[in-house]
Amino acid sequence: MKKTIKRIALAIDSFFEHFALIAIVAMVVIVTIQVITRKLFSFVFFWSEEVTLLLMVWFSFMGIAIGFREKLHLAMDSFTNLLPKKVNWVIDKVILIAVFGFGLYLVKNGWDFTVLMNESTLAATKLPNSVMYLVMPITGVMICVYTLLQLIGIETIRHENIDEEVPKT
Repeated sequence: MKKTIKRIALAIDSFFEHFALIAIVAMVVIVTIQVITRKLFSFVFFWSEEVTLLLMVWFSFMGIAIGFREKLHLAMDSFTNLLPKKVNWVIDKVILIAVFGFGLYLVKNGWDFTVLMNESTLAATKLPNSVMYLVMPITGVMICVYTLLQLIGIETIRHENIDEEVPKT
């Protein structure tokens, strides 16, 4: 059962991770083209800044969810390493519940904001303004799923050795 859940979660997760990677590559390409056309031809695509902003917002929120998946959030290991393992286990569960609460916050308030902004449109692309905010509830769902998987003991880390510590040589 756990393997099936993990396989499904990984498939969905891979989609979002690839989307985030495509978003950052597209953002770099659009900004590069924008700079080149502005400097060489005194011309700028009317939609480039708006699309770049959308991609940056989406990439950033996807990065937040992936960061929670990879457990890249701030931790005070120097303090908690002094505590017994049982206490650390309880602290870890409390942290996961708090992270789940943050995910729920993003789902609820992100959805409310998305609905609220649906009536207005973005100036250049004429897309609904809600497109910019739709990533908030999606990120919230991703955070909740990762947290639930971690609470039931399924490891969500997909990329090893990407933490902030430099290995000792």
